[in-house]
This record gives sequence, C-alpha cells and structure tokens, in this order.
Amino acid sequence: MAFPVNDAIHYRNCSICEAICGIEIRQRADGTLDIRGDRDDPFSRGFLCPKAVALQDIHFDQDRLKHPVRRTPQGWQRIGWDEAFDEVAANLKRVQASHGNDAVATYFGNPTVHSYGAMLFGPGFTRSLHTHNRFSATSVDQLAHHLAAYFMFGHQLLLPIPDIDRTSFLLMLGANPAVSNGSMMTAPALPQRLKDIRARGGKVILIDPRRTETAPLVDQHLFIRPGTDALLLLSLLHVLFAEKLTRLGAFASLTDGVETIEKIVAGYAPEQIAAGTGIEAAQIRQLARDFAAADSAVCYGRVGVSMQEFGGLCQWLINLLNLLTGNFDAPGGAMFPLPAFDPVTAPEAIAPRGSFGRWHSRVRKLPEFAGELPVAAMAEEMLTAGAGQIKALVTHGGNPVLSTPSGRELDRALAGLEFMAAIDIYINETTRHAHIILPPTGPLERGHYDLAFHLLGVRNVAKFSPPMFATNPESRPEWEILLELQTRMEQKGALGRLQQKLVKRFLGPERMLDLGLRFGPYGDRLNPFSKGLNLRRLKASVHGIDFGAMRPCLTGRLRTADKRINLAPEIFVNDLARLQNSKGTHAPRVQSSPQDYTPNGTLLLIGRRQLRSHNSWLHNSERMVNGKPRCTMLMHPQDAAHRDLKSGQQATVRSRAGALDIPIEISDEIMPGVVSIPHGWGHNRTGTQLAVAEQHAGQSINDLTDNQAIDALCGTAAFSATPVTVEAASASRAAA
Repeated sequence: MAFPVNDAIHYRNCSICEAICGIEIRQRADGTLDIRGDRDDPFSRGFLCPKAVALQDIHFDQDRLKHPVRRTPQGWQRIGWDEAFDEVAANLKRVQASHGNDAVATYFGNPTVHSYGAMLFGPGFTRSLHTHNRFSATSVDQLAHHLAAYFMFGHQLLLPIPDIDRTSFLLMLGANPAVSNGSMMTAPALPQRLKDIRARGGKVILIDPRRTETAPLVDQHLFIRPGTDALLLLSLLHVLFAEKLTRLGAFASLTDGVETIEKIVAGYAPEQIAAGTGIEAAQIRQLARDFAAADSAVCYGRVGVSMQEFGGLCQWLINLLNLLTGNFDAPGGAMFPLPAFDPVTAPEAIAPRGSFGRWHSRVRKLPEFAGELPVAAMAEEMLTAGAGQIKALVTHGGNPVLSTPSGRELDRALAGLEFMAAIDIYINETTRHAHIILPPTGPLERGHYDLAFHLLGVRNVAKFSPPMFATNPESRPEWEILLELQTRMEQKGALGRLQQKLVKRFLGPERMLDLGLRFGPYGDRLNPFSKGLNLRRLKASVHGIDFGAMRPCLTGRLRTADKRINLAPEIFVNDLARLQNSKGTHAPRVQSSPQDYTPNGTLLLIGRRQLRSHNSWLHNSERMVNGKPRCTMLMHPQDAAHRDLKSGQQATVRSRAGALDIPIEISDEIMPGVVSIPHGWGHNRTGTQLAVAEQHAGQSINDLTDNQAIDALCGTAAFSATPVTVEAASASRAAA
C-alpha cells in the first residue's frame, strides 16, 4: 500500500486539467488530505477549482486497479507484471503476424498529456508497433489548432496564446473559461483574469449558442447558430478590408497572401451572413471596428469552433483576424510562450514538427496528421472487413466509448477485437473490453512536470512536482510500462534488455527532463558555473519559477521553409468552397418561433463542460458528482412548449447515430433551436467497476454524435451542431 514520503507540506501542480494550479497538500491525522491553493505559486497565486480536491479521491479510490489483471470467463484475474507484459507482446505479435502491422492500433487518451513520463516514452512504444493506425484525443477537440499552426507557422506546436493579462479587448468564440480555466490556453484563475481586463478599462465579448457560466463575466454575449462561426469570422475580416482597418505592423515584410485574403472575404459582407449566423449585420460591423480600434486585442476560439464541420477554417481565420489587426506576437495580442522545456526545439522523436496526408485511413481515406489518423475513423476500421482491418488495440488513459463520436458503434467494435490491452487505472466503459489491463501509478505517486501546458501558458513559468507518496514495489510508472512493452515488441534479445536497463538507470524521464531544461531557453547548457536552469534548481524552487510575461519571439521560432508566415495556405483556401456550398450559408435568421428556426422539428445538439467534471474519469469521486443530477438536456422554453415538454420530464433524443432518454432542463440560457448535453457521462454499460459513477450514470452525448459527420478538411469529428429530434419519452422508455 502506498505511504507518505514524509508528513511535511507538499507543494505540487494539480494534474487534472490544463490550468496547472499550484496546490499545497497536508495529510490529516485520519489519513485524508487537506488540499488547498498554493498562495506562493507565481502562476495560480492560490486559486483552486473543485477538481484539485479530487486528487485524493483518485489516490484512495477502492475501484482503482493496483496490479495487472486478465479478463476471463469467470471474471478479472490478478496476474504478475512479467506475465502481463509477455502476454500483451505475444498477442500483438500474433495479430500482426496473421494480419499485418496495421492490424494493431493505439489510442492515447486525455490523461496521457498529464504525465510527462507517458509523453516522453509513449512515442517509442508506438514506433515499435510499425502501424499506421494510431489515434488519440488530439483529433477529438484540438486538431484544428495544430493544423493551422503547421501550415501557417511550420510547426504544429507553434500555438498562439491570448496574452490575456495585458489585452484590452478579448473576443471569445465557443469557449467557457469560467469552467475550463482555459483550454489551449493555460491560465489558472481565469475568472479573475477576465474581471481584471474590465477593471483596467478593457472589454470582453463572448459569442456562443449558450449563455454559459462565463457570460456574467463579460461585457456582451451574443448567441450564434452552431457551426456558423467561420461565416462570422470571414465577415469580420470583410469589414476590416472594406473599411481599411487592416494593419500587419512588424509582420508586413514576413507574410504572404494578403491580397488573396482580401479577395476571399469580399463576398462575406455582414448583410450576407447575418441570417445564417443569427447575429445582426450592425453588430458584426461594430464588433470588427471595436476589435481593430482597441489598443490591443485578441480573438480566442475553443471547442465550440474546433469541434465542428468547419473547425480547421475557424482556427485559420482566428489567426488571420489577430494577424491582420496587428495583434500578433505583440503584448496584449496572440503571443507565443517560451517554455523552459521547449518542444518546438526538441528532437523530432519527442515533438514532431508535424505532417499531413502521408497516408490515409483505409475505409474513408481520411488524412493522417502528425502520424495519427482521425479518431472518427477508428470504429469503422475495426468493423469493416478486409486487408488492414484493425484486429487489436492498445489504449493509454482513454475512454473513447464515452469521449468519441458514435460511442455505441465503437462499443460494438471493441467487443469484436481479437485482442485489446489497456494501460489504465480503471475498468471503465472502454477498458472493460480489454483482455489485459496494466495499471500505472497514480498522479500523487509520481513526479510531475507539465510538458504540454507550459507551452500554452499565458506566462512563462516552470514547476516540478516530486512524488508525494512512495509506491508499492508491485506498481509501475507509465514510462516503465511503455518501455517494457517497447522492448518486447522490438525483439532485440539480450542487447535490448541491456539497452532497457541503461535507459532505466541513466535516461529515465527525470534525466530527459533535466536535459531539456538545461538546453532550453533558460538552461545552464551543462555549464557548471552557469546560474541557468536545470532540474536540481527547479526542484529547489518548490513553488515554481516565473520567467515573466510572454514576449515577442515568433520571428526566431518560425519553422516554415522560407521563415515566412503563409496567410493563405492552399488547403484552407480550397476548403472555402465547401463552406460556401453548405446549408449553413443559407440558414434562416433566428426568429422567436422555433418552427421558423428548426424546420421539420430538427434541433442542433451541442455539448457543455462542467466545473466538477473532467471527461469521464472524475465521476467516480463522490464529491465531484454529489448534489442534483447534472446530466440533463438544456432546452429553450419556446422549443419545449412547441413539443409540450416540461422541466424534469424524460425526453427521447434521436440522431442518425442513435437515441437516448434524458431529463429536460428548460432554460433561456440556450438559444432557440439548440439543445445541450454535457459530455463524459453514460456510466450505464455492464461490466464496469466504477461504483460511484454507476450510481450517477447519466447519458453519453456521444451515443448521439455521429462519426460520419466530420470536418472534411482534417477528419475531426463534428461534435457541435448534430441534428437531433426531441419528443416526450414513452411511458415504457421513461420507466426503464
């Protein structure tokens, strides 16, 4: 059983979400933990959201696996580590020998990015499989960001971040930072940061189909029809050019394609797209003028614009809006962090620059990006017979049955695999299909450094969290599990075993992190007389180190071949034809009558995020799920009245992909014609071992989202704006 390293105060970063809040942990006499915000953390300054307290629930969870298990007809059987490693490797090799290398697939879920050991050693294991069928949570909600960065700036990780602490005008599309604390923007205490913008005389605008928890913190909220954000962004750019409000500033001599952009946006006057978006033309024109006139301004778009049919276009257009108003790589605009461990300058084996279309999925020919295929293709690649069909799967920290589209179809696909292995601490809706589960150590039992989220930080900071708990000798950290599997798959015999021992001894994750810090922008470069950064110095700074605000640095970090910014990459320009031909261009203006807005009774389904929920894996914490049920469907009063529905009533929701019954919550916070269901729920499958989650099962929105509905540009699933019908559940269904 795990035990405290000592009874002192422990300072760490919370590793549950992207905000990386600093925490202070003490152990009480009864063994429970007192988790509070670290007031001396230079980044979060004592702020803490409810999720951090649940770290102890994960650590002490009785349902959490502590040793490898094998699924048998009689139930789950405990097995030893060597036996588990050998069995996984033998089955993967057997499948590949019979069906080819691509018959084995991998899926890396959201928790992977919260483990620097998994981030550093996962790629080596994946390469050892020699398969093209690689999937991850990247193509669920953020691929559009990487696509725009790769084609415009030459590296998928050159991601512009809002300089929220210095901006005077923040425009947000499809984002709810009061709940997320920033997504693709690491900024703890974001509610206070939004208040600070307004306190210094700035302005905050939110555009979203729902009046979210962020809306009370902004100056203006505008409803927008789901899936039409690209039209709005094109129209804002139209106004900038038509009224001669563009200015490239320092980038005038480093950009190509301004004339092309001006021609493209000429056909998107506000009057032409107002009906489709539901935003008045006068409001669009004023928004563009205010954005251009601000001392500094930044546009930020998140899941509402990334997880839709035109997500790739949206992120490209957001970059253009920031660039063409002089708000790029400048204080208060969209800037680029300079993290202490810099993935942009790291070796390709650790952080690839990116790639696109080197291969395609077998069934629908969806393109590869950075070595991965879109997760929307995963189920069909398992279910469609023929050469290259996926027959085996290895997952790491993911629950794609609940987090990817057409969840029921994927559920069926997983049940038919010849072999599945999971690196996971739970038997959940996905891992219940595994033949072997390899559980890693928990988040409080391993050292922690945020490789990814320091790259997205609104300030340049660094912090290392040492393990708080020592671990049982039977436990294994993720990096050792991945290294063991890689060694067995590479079949290098005695030499491979020797290499593995040397890596464990001399090149584990701490040593790799130390080297990355030493050769990063603040490092000592192995100079013993330097006062630069290394891991020893970082560990000594228990609250973390603040290297200051973001500063202009893009010109030295551009990775395009000609060191210039391409404003009009062909891939995006060509995709505009698809937008023009979409029915969204001709959608009717939002009216007071739902019949006018939703022909044939069809509504548009969107997701929503909740403060005490993070995907599916926090639902086994009692403190995170207590209170009134939160898995409800929001519906506007007019839409409910039109269908004779009342709050609390069970409704049947149907899409092309499936149907479910869910209680209705009537509220004018959702715009007419739109309904919303939170993501991450649906703990009603048999065979899971999540005692708390099963008592608060809810319904999975991804039993309705459709893996055939994608952003055709890059293959990302179009989660937002799923067409659904809603009616009262029959008496028999409601009783069930």
